[in-house]
Amino acid sequence: MDEPSNGHRQGEAGWYSARCVFRLGSDPASQLYEERLTLWRAQDFDQAIALAEAEALGYAAEQHDMTFAGLVQAYRLFDEPGHGAEVFSLLRESGLDPQTYLTTFFDTGKERQGDIGDGA
Repeated sequence: MDEPSNGHRQGEAGWYSARCVFRLGSDPASQLYEERLTLWRAQDFDQAIALAEAEALGYAAEQHDMTFAGLVQAYRLFDEPGHGAEVFSLLRESGLDPQTYLTTFFDTGKERQGDIGDGA
């Protein structure tokens, strides 16, 4: 995989985030999926992915009834990690309008998340 031209020299260690997906449970009626971002210092995408995959396998093995789904997506940070640093970005082509896009991929109604209320 070629690295994008983002000001980093080939072979120079950089910070990478990795997105991994896990399945919790094996019953389709009650299984959950977890998306998890981790941060790695690596020489290139291949090394970052290898580090993240090894950690993901260990993480899944430590949990009860969890399986690593096999997906690792890596992103090389443009800046050092810090306040407000972009740690992951994924571009997806879609002809959907914004509300339909969000409902399709991020707000299906099956997420276990809450809203920030006035008292938070």
